[in-house]
Amino acid sequence: MRVRDAFDELHRRWRAGEAVALATVVATWRSAPQPPGATMLVTADGTVTGSVSGGCVEADLYERARAVLGSGVPELVRYGVSDDDAVNVGLTCGGVLEVFVERIGPAGFPQLDTVAAARRAGTPSAVVTCVAADAGDQPGAVPVDPGGRLGRRLVLTGDRVLGSLGSERLDAAAAADALGLLVAGRSGTLRYGYDGQRRGSGVSLFVASYTTPPRMIVFGAIDFAAAVAHIGSFLGYRVTVCDARPVFATARRFPGADEVVVDWPHRYLQGQLDAGRVDGRTVVCVLTHDPKFDVPVLALALRHPMAYVGAMGSRRTHDERRKRLREAGVTPEQLARLASPIGLDLGGRTPEETAVSVAAQIVADRWRGSGRPLAELAGPIHHPG
Repeated sequence: MRVRDAFDELHRRWRAGEAVALATVVATWRSAPQPPGATMLVTADGTVTGSVSGGCVEADLYERARAVLGSGVPELVRYGVSDDDAVNVGLTCGGVLEVFVERIGPAGFPQLDTVAAARRAGTPSAVVTCVAADAGDQPGAVPVDPGGRLGRRLVLTGDRVLGSLGSERLDAAAAADALGLLVAGRSGTLRYGYDGQRRGSGVSLFVASYTTPPRMIVFGAIDFAAAVAHIGSFLGYRVTVCDARPVFATARRFPGADEVVVDWPHRYLQGQLDAGRVDGRTVVCVLTHDPKFDVPVLALALRHPMAYVGAMGSRRTHDERRKRLREAGVTPEQLARLASPIGLDLGGRTPEETAVSVAAQIVADRWRGSGRPLAELAGPIHHPG
């Protein structure tokens, strides 16, 4: 079962009335192996779903999760190479991560069904959880949780705010700031005073944002497109394949795509832009090899902020395409965003190898990677988001 299936398993167990332990990465530093929001689920029968570190600390976390599942008392644990037992738990990669471990069941998280429904409907939602609480900014305060804030939740979905963190002021501040993270499609930690003071300290909240997946739009219903669609789906994109030729643009030829559309590429993309279904996370791959298809759609894509715009073709095709795009009014700054010929130099030849090359370039662009062998580099392996 893949990591992204952890929520589905959590919801399935919740609907069955079971309590489970959920470990969530809430903060990372340096070369941590997983980003904030990564989760690992541990059930009463010992089943494990998901991962928080790619295997580094799972064995230790498994035991902690079992203990939390039994006691019901949540725990915030930090792993890092500076810890005395870092090698023992396996975190030797150079990073530091904080993980919040909690027990979740129907009684303690009644809003989970609402979150699941929002995810199915494609409605952005966020779960705000108190992962650390003391009264550090209060007169005479001691580092305890007198208000029982630890583990309390606030849920944002649509125009509704459900639950409470224990204070109206804290709820209002957290809801406003969590909405900002949700709009940006980010998960992260917020810190406040115990009663919502924005410059205070004492309460740490983790915002888990659930947004619609980013889109990959592949233009050109060729064999390379089938491989690109498959690897795009593997990377978590919602994949659309579009081609104006109905004999080639069929669902049977593209089982890895979420949808196959018969339309002229530029007309389809304009419609998606007008409908607000394309954003700064969208990836566009133009594999058509035909100027009457690729020049209009590339000119349109390059005029809008997207995560990646690539086009397949030989260097001769690339030079001719750049000339046609300039004639179509594409500026030098816009043209500089075009990844063409598409992909990194891996030496591959088959459609599958080419798809790996394209995916590697998309990932490198996303995380500002160099595309060079790690053995030739020094410093952190993982780039900041």
